[in-house]
Amino acid sequence: MEATRERLALKAKFFRGLADRSRLGILESLRDGARNVGEIVAATGLTQSNASMHLECLYCCGLVRRERRGRFIYYRLRSPRTLRLLEAAGKALDEVESHIQECARYED
Repeated sequence: MEATRERLALKAKFFRGLADRSRLGILESLRDGARNVGEIVAATGLTQSNASMHLECLYCCGLVRRERRGRFIYYRLRSPRTLRLLEAAGKALDEVESHIQECARYED
C-alpha cells in the first residue's frame, strides 16, 4: 500500500510539472522535432530566460534531451511516450473541452 501511495504522489508531481503552461507549451513546440532556444521562444512567446529556465527543469526531470549542434543547443522530446501523452491529452480534451472551459475549480 505504501508503494502505491508513493507512486501516486510521484505521478501527481509529474502531472503538476506538465500543468505549467510554459512547460507544456515548450513540450508542445517540440512535437515536430528538435528546436533550439530561439525557435522555442518564437513558437511559445516566452522570453529567452524564461524558456531556458523551464527547459532546464524539463531536462532535469528527464522529459527532454539536449544536444549541441555547433554553437546552438537543440532540445527534443526524450521519449515517444511523451508525444503520445500529449496526443492523448488533446483527444481527452476534445471530449470534455466545454466542461473544462466552464469549470471554476481550476482557474488560470
